[in-house]
Amino acid sequence: MSTLSQRPENPSVGAAIPHEAAALHVTGTALYTDDLVYRTKDVLHAYPVQVMRAHARIRALRTEPALTVPGVVRVLTAADVPGVNDAGVKHDEPLFPTDEICFYGHAVCWVLGETLEAARRGAAAVEVDLDPLPALITIAEAVAADSFQGARPVVRTGDTDAGFAASAHVFSGEFQFADQEHFYLETHAALAHIDEGGQVFVQSSTQHPSETQEIVAHVLGLRSSEVTVQCLRMGGGFGGKEMQPHGFAAVAALGAQLTGRPVRLRLNRTQDMTMSGKRHGFHAAWRVGFDADGRLLALDATLTADGGWSLDLSEPVLARALCHIDNIYWIPNARISGRIAKTNKTSNTAFRGFGGPQGMIVMEDILGRCAPLLGLDPLELRQRNFYRAGRHTPYGQPVRHPERIAATWDQVIENGDVRERQREIAAFNAAHPHTKRGLALTGVKFGISFNLTAFNQAGALVLIYKDGSVLINHGGTEMGQGLHTKMLQVAATTLGIQLHKVRLAPTRTDKVPNTSATAASSGADLNGAAVKDACEQLRGRLVEVAASRFGVEPAQVRIVDGVARALGSDEPGLEWDDLVNSAYWRRVQLSATGFYRTEGLHWDSATMHGSPFKYFAYGAAATEVEIDGFTGAYRIRRVDIVHDVGDSLSPLIDIGQVEGGFVQGAGWLTLEDPRWDTTAGPGQGRLLTQAASTYKLPSFSEMPETFNVTLLANATEEGAVFGGKAVGEPPFMLAFSVREALRQAAAAFGPGGVSVELAAPATPEAVYWAVEAARNGAKDEPNRNGRGEPTAKAEGDGEVTADASRAGV
Repeated sequence: MSTLSQRPENPSVGAAIPHEAAALHVTGTALYTDDLVYRTKDVLHAYPVQVMRAHARIRALRTEPALTVPGVVRVLTAADVPGVNDAGVKHDEPLFPTDEICFYGHAVCWVLGETLEAARRGAAAVEVDLDPLPALITIAEAVAADSFQGARPVVRTGDTDAGFAASAHVFSGEFQFADQEHFYLETHAALAHIDEGGQVFVQSSTQHPSETQEIVAHVLGLRSSEVTVQCLRMGGGFGGKEMQPHGFAAVAALGAQLTGRPVRLRLNRTQDMTMSGKRHGFHAAWRVGFDADGRLLALDATLTADGGWSLDLSEPVLARALCHIDNIYWIPNARISGRIAKTNKTSNTAFRGFGGPQGMIVMEDILGRCAPLLGLDPLELRQRNFYRAGRHTPYGQPVRHPERIAATWDQVIENGDVRERQREIAAFNAAHPHTKRGLALTGVKFGISFNLTAFNQAGALVLIYKDGSVLINHGGTEMGQGLHTKMLQVAATTLGIQLHKVRLAPTRTDKVPNTSATAASSGADLNGAAVKDACEQLRGRLVEVAASRFGVEPAQVRIVDGVARALGSDEPGLEWDDLVNSAYWRRVQLSATGFYRTEGLHWDSATMHGSPFKYFAYGAAATEVEIDGFTGAYRIRRVDIVHDVGDSLSPLIDIGQVEGGFVQGAGWLTLEDPRWDTTAGPGQGRLLTQAASTYKLPSFSEMPETFNVTLLANATEEGAVFGGKAVGEPPFMLAFSVREALRQAAAAFGPGGVSVELAAPATPEAVYWAVEAARNGAKDEPNRNGRGEPTAKAEGDGEVTADASRAGV
C-alpha cells in the first residue's frame, strides 16, 4: 500500500464526527460574506441596472439621472474600468456590456449608494436606449439558426458502422432534459475594500478564490499580488460559484478602488436567479444497437448543450458529458459528438456532476425505453451490460475495479430485499387498477479529477506554534460539504495528535497561491494530499528531535495520540506540547508548505482520448415509488443506496453527502422545471420561475419514506489520501433510479411490453401523460411530454424512433 493511502495507529480519519461548523450553523453564529458588512464602516451598496430584453443593441446609456437621487454616490460603467472590461476566462463576457444586451436581465451598469434602497432607486433612474435584436431562447432555435460556440468534440471507439451492421435490434430517438437552478441558500456576495497601501482585499463567496483574484486583478489593471481574496465559507455552491462570482467581486473591487470606501454587493434571490447561470440543459439524438441477447453493440449520439450567451465552462462540461455517457456500461463501438448552442439566456455553468449527469441520463433513458422492446426486465438489461475486467471506456481509459459495479449492485439487491419486493409490487399492481408501484435499480461510475490535467494540483501551509497548537491553511473552500472537517482529520492523523489541537484558517490567496477550484469532487483528494505532505515534513522534523532525546534512530520513533515514544522502550513518552517547545528551542522550523499533483493523468482534448481520471467512484441505488393514476402525483416509498467512498475519511460527512446528492438529483429529475418566456413579445427570454414560489425545490414531503445508505466496506482506494474517495458529485446520479422507477410504475398502467417515454423533469404532469400513454398502449397513440404535447410514435418492428423532447424544442 502506498504511503499516501496507509493509515497509522489510532487515526482521526475514519471517525464519525460532526461537521466542524455544525454548532455555528444551527445557532446562526456562522459568518458568511455578507455578515461582514455589519462589522465594516462606511460601506457603499451596489445595485445592478438590469435591462429587460433578451437581445438588443445599446444605443445610449444615460446615468446622469441616477446621480440626482439622494444617497447615490457613483454609477459604475465600462468607462470606469482601468484594466480589461471582461469577467470571463474565455474573454467573451464583458463586465459592463457596451454594444449588446445578451440575455434578459443583463446588467449594463451598477449604482453605488449609501444605502441599498438609495442604490435601488438610482438604478431605476438610469436610462437605456435599445434597438431590439432577434433572440434565440431554445436549443431548437439555436440549432435552426446554426448558433453555436466553442469546440465540437467527438469521442470514438471501435467501428460504429460495423457495430450497427451486426446488431439484431436497432433503435433511435431524441431526448431533451431541463437545466437546473443551483438555489444555494446564500446568493452571490462580495465585500471589497482598499488598504492604505493600495492592496485590494475582497471577501467573496467563491469556490475558486485564485481565479476570482485573477479576474479582479485584470479588471483593475493590477498584478495578482496586489489583490487578496478570502472565502470564509459559502452557504452552498454546487458549482454555481466556481466561475460566476468573479464578475461580482470585480464590480465591488472597482467600486472600492474608485470611491476609496468598502463596497458591498449581494444579489437578492430574483437577481441571482435571473443573472447567474444554471446547469446546462441538453438535447440528445441517439441511435443504439443491441445483439440478440440485449448486449450493447453500438451507439451513435449527438449531445447539444445549451451554453447560454457566453462559454463560461460549457466546453469542459460538454467534454465530461461525452466521457460519462457510458456510465457503468461497456459500449464496444461508439461515436459520441457534442456541440454547444449559443442562446440569449444566462451563461450556463458548472453544477454538481459537471456534465456527468447530462451524459449518463442519456444512456439510462435509452436502456429504460429499450428494455420492454427487447423483452427484458430493465434490471437484467442493465446487468448484462456492466463493465468487466480488462475493458476500457470509449475515450480509452481502463476501468479499474469494475467488480465494484457488481458489488454495490448486488449489495443493494440484498439490503433492499429487491427480489421479494418485486413480487410484492407485482401483486399490488394487479390488485390496484388506479395506483401502481415501480422499483428500479441504477448505478454510477463517475471519474474523479479535473479533465484539464493542470488543475489537478494543490497547496497547503501548516503552522505549529510554540504551545503545540496547529493552524492549517489550504486552497480548498468550504461550502457545507465538510471539506474543512476532513482536512482537520487528515492533519491530526498525519501529525499523530488529537483533533482538538488543530484549527483551520479561512481560505485566502495570500496564504496558498494558484489554487484550483473546489470542484470536480476533488477537494479532499487534492488538498488532503497537500495538507498531509506539509504535516509529514513537520512530523519528520519533530521525530528527529524526539529521537535525539531518546537516543534512538528517527525510524524508531512514533507519535500516537499526542505522545512521542521510542519503539520497544519502557521510558515515558514525550508529550506533544513539550516536543514542540523543545523543537523551538533547538531552532527547528515549525512551519511547512505542502504540495500535491495527481500523477498518472493524461488527456488529449483534441482527440478526446486518454486517462483523465485518477479513479472511478461507484454506487448503486434501488428506488420504489407509487403513482396515483388519476393525477400523476407520486411518492418515493423507499430508497436503498450502497456507495463506494473508499475507506471513508469521515463517515458522517460522507453519508450526508450521499443523502444530499441523491435528493438534489431527484429534484432535477422530478421537480425542478425552469421556464422561460418563448413568445415573440417584449418578455421573450424572461425567466418565469424566478423564486421558490414558482420553482419547485425538494422539501420534506418529497423525501423517501425509508432512506437507507450504506458505505461499501473493504474498499480502500490505493493512491488516494488515507484510502478515501471523493463523494461530492457521484451520489447525484443515483437519483436516476427515481425516474426509472416512475417509468416502470407508469408502464404498469398499460399492457406488458409497453415502452414508456418520460419527460425530464418527470413532474406529476409529465407522469400523468406517461400513464395516459401507457393506458393507450403507447403504440396506438403518440406519447406526450410533461406539457401534454405529442412527441412521436413507434415506426415498425425493426427500428423504433422515439422522442421525449420537452416543449419548444
